[in-house]
Amino acid sequence: MSTELVREVAGVSLATQSGYTIKRKFWSVFERVFRVWTRDGQLIMYIQHPLMKLREEFMVYADEGKTRPMLRVKSKQIIAINFSYEVDDYETGQSLGSVQKRGLRSIIRDKFHIFDAAGTEVGYAEEQGFSLLRRFLPFLTSKHAIFVAGKQVAFIEQRFRFFTKEFEVDMEPSSLDPRFVLAVALLALMAEAKREDSSNY
Repeated sequence: MSTELVREVAGVSLATQSGYTIKRKFWSVFERVFRVWTRDGQLIMYIQHPLMKLREEFMVYADEGKTRPMLRVKSKQIIAINFSYEVDDYETGQSLGSVQKRGLRSIIRDKFHIFDAAGTEVGYAEEQGFSLLRRFLPFLTSKHAIFVAGKQVAFIEQRFRFFTKEFEVDMEPSSLDPRFVLAVALLALMAEAKREDSSNY
């Protein structure tokens, strides 16, 4: 049982936030748990990402008790080189957008193309820095950036911690729903975790 103090405050608006912290444990067996916090310590997203599911699908909750579902993220394919993920608002069922991972290009540097709810490509997310070196030395900290309409709208930088993976997220206002931008950041970190796990075998 986790002893980490969890502070949950209802009604936190993501539209008024500019900085977040994403945390997960180093090792997981059946699922990875991601928690997203505001800079003042409020939990705003809780995700249990299954590791052994044929088609990737997971919920994003606003609380650790999983009583307030926020988003549904689902892969369009079971097997593909370029995986695509739909991100939908749970309450309305409306699409916030989709994300496509560029499989072959991601061998050296992870890259994701971002599409709005209408299916129009509006930007991309890309691994930054010494990405190739990290393929061989996964303990090196990572960086990712998200661009929309040619402008950087989010930067994700890993902080070195023992026993925990921790990432600082700085965001700028954009045409996209901030929940969707955070979902893009989470998908990038999940892809990184999956690659690191495979390198351990």
